Amino acid sequence: MEIKANLVYTPKETQELLKRSSSTVTRLIKKGLLRTAKVGKQYRILGKELLRMLSPELEDKVGKIYNKGRQWVHSDDESGERKKGAR
Repeated sequence: MEIKANLVYTPKETQELLKRSSSTVTRLIKKGLLRTAKVGKQYRILGKELLRMLSPELEDKVGKIYNKGRQWVHSDDESGERKKGAR
């Protein structure tokens, strides 16, 4: 199946295209990783957004952000206490 940039997809169609569960697609939408438009109570996803999400550049960016956040959370000083601002 080919993703066309100018077509509009439902979450169900997105789930089939990406071969992911409905809960995964919902999580991607709610976390803002997959941008959508809400029509009434339903989400619509532009094909361009699916292609953007699947691009290697985005994957690299997400990986760098994840690693930066991970380092921040796990950064402890010598006394075993976390640095100021860390939760």
